[in-house]
Amino acid sequence: MKLARLPWTAVPVDALLVVPLGATEQHGPHLPLGTDTAIAEALAARLAEARPDAVVAPALAYGSSGEHAGFAGTLSIGQAGLELAVTELVRSADGFAATVLVCAHGGNAAPLARATATLTAEGRRVLAWSPRVPGGDAHAGRTETALMQALAPEDVDMSAARRGDVRPLAELAADLRAGGVRSVSATGVLGDPDGATAAEGEQLLDALTADLVAAVGAWLR
Repeated sequence: MKLARLPWTAVPVDALLVVPLGATEQHGPHLPLGTDTAIAEALAARLAEARPDAVVAPALAYGSSGEHAGFAGTLSIGQAGLELAVTELVRSADGFAATVLVCAHGGNAAPLARATATLTAEGRRVLAWSPRVPGGDAHAGRTETALMQALAPEDVDMSAARRGDVRPLAELAADLRAGGVRSVSATGVLGDPDGATAAEGEQLLDALTADLVAAVGAWLR
């Protein structure tokens, strides 16, 4: 059920509000700028399919993406902006039983954690969940490429795909903090998209959906 398509009189009482959080930022030369938002929206929709009490809000398509500065098209509201936006958004959702924030952009993690801590201290029911793929690469590599091949193959240009810096994120962290993604990858890719398939993406979506549904169920219980 999509909140934006409902009149206020049709919003279910005590519904679970699901808010997709993404970003508008470079994802290499082969993936669209809205990759994170598309993934968050897809997982939020799948959660709603599994839970009839869930209502999906319009996605917040801007996040904290300063590490991707210098690549055309990247737009960022910064850590403070995202923290404030999430805090005020959840505060306004008093008519809902609880709020689940489905975040598919890793750069949002720190401000999102601060926002949920503030909201929880205020007595509000809010859960922030992000997809985790064991062994997945950091950005615009095989993991996200496979997911987008499953979700929007028309937006994926594998002829433009290029291998980027394949070091684990932990090894890249210091360089990323100092100089952003461009300092370690001219293409913006952190990983290797080669070999990604839509079938792999569907498997990843199924696994992530199962994890999300289980996490929300356990939290609400």
